[in-house]
Amino acid sequence: MGKTSNTSLDTVVTDFILLGLSHPPRLRILLFLLFFIIYILTQLGNLLILLTVWADPKLHTRPMYILLGVLSFLDMWLSSVIVPRLILDFTPVSKRIPFGGCVAQLYFFHFLGSTQCFLYTLMAYDRYLAICQPLRYPTLMNGRLCTILVAGAWVAGSVHGSIQATLTFRLPYCGPNQVDYFICDIPAVLRLACADTTVNELVTFVDIGVVAASCFMLILLSYANIVHAILQIHTADGRRRAFSTCGSHLTVVTVYYVPCIFIYLRAGSKSPLDGAVAVFYTVVTPLLNPLIYTLRNQEVKSALKRLASGKGAGSENK
Repeated sequence: MGKTSNTSLDTVVTDFILLGLSHPPRLRILLFLLFFIIYILTQLGNLLILLTVWADPKLHTRPMYILLGVLSFLDMWLSSVIVPRLILDFTPVSKRIPFGGCVAQLYFFHFLGSTQCFLYTLMAYDRYLAICQPLRYPTLMNGRLCTILVAGAWVAGSVHGSIQATLTFRLPYCGPNQVDYFICDIPAVLRLACADTTVNELVTFVDIGVVAASCFMLILLSYANIVHAILQIHTADGRRRAFSTCGSHLTVVTVYYVPCIFIYLRAGSKSPLDGAVAVFYTVVTPLLNPLIYTLRNQEVKSALKRLASGKGAGSENK
């Protein structure tokens, strides 16, 4: 049990112990190196995309790439909230996290995670307009509107994170302080509360599970319309380019949403698979984004070549 202090007759937990991912002791060094390399690659890959979008005039004025730059920024911060703490689990360092640190981690995890959830939906909407409404696209999705929508996603994410952190930590924690998870997240922390958590589980189910599932359904609906529009394209090259762009987005979205829905639609239950499943949308997805969007997007690859050669976008047109 962690440090405690006495307030009246109650014992109040002042720190938590994160038990981390279950693993054989002989794999500790291997897992440390694996997650350390993943973290470094995630930061470098997303930073590269962010710099490419910012530096290339062909990209940073287009809504699709504005959204991609914001996604890279989010991935860098989301990874930084989760992975360094996860890496420490494979070292002799103490697994304790102060109560305030647990609150902060839960808030920023849900703030950044929900903002990313809304951003994926915006990206699907952007692709739907670009492919299904190409003539009206410049009017329906311009830089100003894109900026407003992105700001709305950040505000909604912040509100969501505040609600979840407030509801979770308004409960008393007066007993065991071992969190059977690798981060301070709602389902694992609620199991330690010394009070009824029915309301919290209901809010988690609706605010996270149902909202995430609804966003995922909207994205699938957008892509159903996109696929129908793509099949109307007469040239094979046009169909290939459209499928390539949308296929990469849909791949990342599936890896992010499916594990998230799996965990939060059953917030009151506990499964040994939860930790492994959560790794996909907290660790793997931020790594995949720069790989998929770079390797499967010709415009980004061209911009990277121009950036590497020191040429501006305008130099190609001379």
